[in-house]
Amino acid sequence: MATRSAEDLHRLAVELCISGRYARALRVLAQASGRTDDPDLLARIEGTQALALQRTGSPADAERVLRAALSARGLTAHTRAILRGQLGALAMYGGRLDEAERLFGEAIASLDDADPLASARVRMNRSLGRMQLRDLEGAAADAEWAAARFAASGLATDEAHARHNLGYIALLSGDLVTALEAMLTARPAAATTPVAGAVGDMDRAEVLREAGQTTEAERLLERVAGVFGSHRMPQSRAEAEFQLARSLLTHDPARARKVALAASRRFQRLGNAAWAHRADAIRLRAELQSPRGVSGQEVARRVEEVAVDLVREGFRGEATALRFTAAAADPSLDGRRLRVRDDAPLEVRLIAHEVKAARAARRGRRGEVRRHAARGIDTLASWTGTFGSLDLQTSAAMHGARLMYAGLDAALHSRDPEVAFAWAERARQLSQQSTPLRPPPDPQLAAELAELRTIRAERPGIDWLDDPRAAELRERARRRQWAGTRAGEASERVTLQTLRSVLGADTAVLSFVYTGAALAVLVSDSEHDSLIRLDDPAGVSLLLSGLRADLDAAAAVRSGPMVSVVQAALQTRLAELGRGILDPALARTDRRRLVLTVPGLLSGVPWGMLPSMEGRVFTTATSATRWVRARSGPPVSTGGGTGFVVGPGVPRGEEEATRAASAWPWSATLIGADATVRGAAVLAASSSVLHVAAHGRHTADNPMFSGLELTDGVLFGYDIDLIPDVPRVVVLSACEVGRSSVRWGEEALGMARIWLHGGAESVIAAPVRVADDDACELLAMMHEGLAAGGAPAEALAAAGRRTGIRAPFQVYGRGF
Repeated sequence: MATRSAEDLHRLAVELCISGRYARALRVLAQASGRTDDPDLLARIEGTQALALQRTGSPADAERVLRAALSARGLTAHTRAILRGQLGALAMYGGRLDEAERLFGEAIASLDDADPLASARVRMNRSLGRMQLRDLEGAAADAEWAAARFAASGLATDEAHARHNLGYIALLSGDLVTALEAMLTARPAAATTPVAGAVGDMDRAEVLREAGQTTEAERLLERVAGVFGSHRMPQSRAEAEFQLARSLLTHDPARARKVALAASRRFQRLGNAAWAHRADAIRLRAELQSPRGVSGQEVARRVEEVAVDLVREGFRGEATALRFTAAAADPSLDGRRLRVRDDAPLEVRLIAHEVKAARAARRGRRGEVRRHAARGIDTLASWTGTFGSLDLQTSAAMHGARLMYAGLDAALHSRDPEVAFAWAERARQLSQQSTPLRPPPDPQLAAELAELRTIRAERPGIDWLDDPRAAELRERARRRQWAGTRAGEASERVTLQTLRSVLGADTAVLSFVYTGAALAVLVSDSEHDSLIRLDDPAGVSLLLSGLRADLDAAAAVRSGPMVSVVQAALQTRLAELGRGILDPALARTDRRRLVLTVPGLLSGVPWGMLPSMEGRVFTTATSATRWVRARSGPPVSTGGGTGFVVGPGVPRGEEEATRAASAWPWSATLIGADATVRGAAVLAASSSVLHVAAHGRHTADNPMFSGLELTDGVLFGYDIDLIPDVPRVVVLSACEVGRSSVRWGEEALGMARIWLHGGAESVIAAPVRVADDDACELLAMMHEGLAAGGAPAEALAAAGRRTGIRAPFQVYGRGF
């Protein structure tokens, strides 16, 4: 076998660096340098060696090697241009962005015509530097230029990297849908090695973090940091830790501080002062946001020192975010005047509103608090209002959590029902501003969900979502749902006066308000309004935790000596919960019908089982605005076809469907081998009422993968988007599918909400476990009321009275 030439070895080393295999690249470069005396080739070998040294934790050695190469005599202008571009890359990785921009420009000016492919590689690096400088237009121009040259040269991997970078630019501009689409499209060609895959995954984790899906983002970043660590890439590992700390800052400042400190120390050991300052800024923000907080002149001095360093190095937005966080946390900084540029990142603009709200709160100016918080939420809403995806809508509300709580707290302090109602609706609208347009049929999504069902069936009893292929399919489903669902017409929030005008003589609305520290309820009917402070939220959470265990026990223990003990414990807990959150409200109104709007804190309450709810009819609405808007349409109708689906392993499922179907003049039932996902979807599209009796599963971290167990697998939340016409009424006789995952305090996401978002008017489900006997008896009787033309909430309440069963089934949505 012929010995490879120095040029061939250098070409191989470049490919190895592109794919992230730096250790092997350094070995190949050492061989190459011993096989040539050509000064230009030697210089290029040393330039590539410098980049590999930088990425493997030797930035000082890298710069020494590269500057030595540049000082060699007899080099052509072409070689010097390439070396300047590489020196620019070292400056960029070291955080010296202005120097990097100058060096990149000099290199590109010489290479564009002489060597377009080499220029494309320099432009790729310049696009990265320009991203950090927030020159997104310039960054996109470079990445597009590079992608075109790579494509023309048949370099698919390089082109994929450029396309991925365009996705990152979309992320920085706030277009999360395009960002995820571009990154996942580029991934197959770009992720050729574990390191290359980790680079892409780190950027994708940032998309998930900005979307508010921090649990998944942080899991991904922890794995990415491990990959970089195992490949001895300390700079990249520290960057992953920095991004992890940024994500943790939103919800776990104590851990964010620890991770940021570790990243800062790693950057310091590498001699990378710029990135160390960035990590220090996250650490200081975490300290300022911790429950104990920090203040005083020493902290103010540290904040200003780091902020000045960041501005000097080009990270103006991060400096402003740090200063604003300090101003919000430290009363001694109230007098500082801070300005926000119009092109500042969304995070900075929102923090600016938080600062103004915090200052107003310290001065007791509650009206100003509400005004500043409202402006911030409106800024966020102008962004989230473009999303049609329920998954994205609910999670992106993360960015407004602190502003929302500040506004709600100030609203409660006003003691004004009009103000409290307006803020309750504002908070709920943040993640449900518009009704989505139904996405077009997507056969590919259907095929991928079918494959996911197969994986789940083959891996019972383990976390099937961790399967690599399942993870890939999950990403594809999210990508398609984000991109395929478009926002429809935004709904204008109703006022309390408008609400009163439609309530009539028998209906009241209970708007529960949670500020993060206090819980209250606004009781509104056609005659008066009452704003009532309720029990401590921590006590309510504790009661709900114990209640879930009691309900599970009551559903499981149906006979024997323990029944009375279990029932006594359950009734005691229900009575205590009712006294804390419901009885004070019902003491202010005698209305028979109730519309409940609740924050995520109360999403697991089995309202119909609370003692004081006896004799009442209720529905839980996503917001009063949505309920009023639904009432403007025709009455809740069950006219048309009725479909029943019975999944495997439900003891009385077939009996439940048979008895319920007997109430209708026409119905269709799928049982056994016929109860497939596709069969259920086809039946749903032709039915006004769909009743599914099946085992259900709620997936807390991935609510869109909650679902119903059918013969051939799970009908996921994502499958609902594939049903062209969703039934007006959906009955879910399945344990757990009424449960929700609480996202950022206000919003809860579960199967009931997914069906409503898909177009159903009313969903009947239980937030906790239900005994099979109770489900069979109660729901079969409920269908008699539905078939007679009764509204879903009325039919469910009547069935409870006739059977004497107090079960946790409740109506979500319009109800009546």
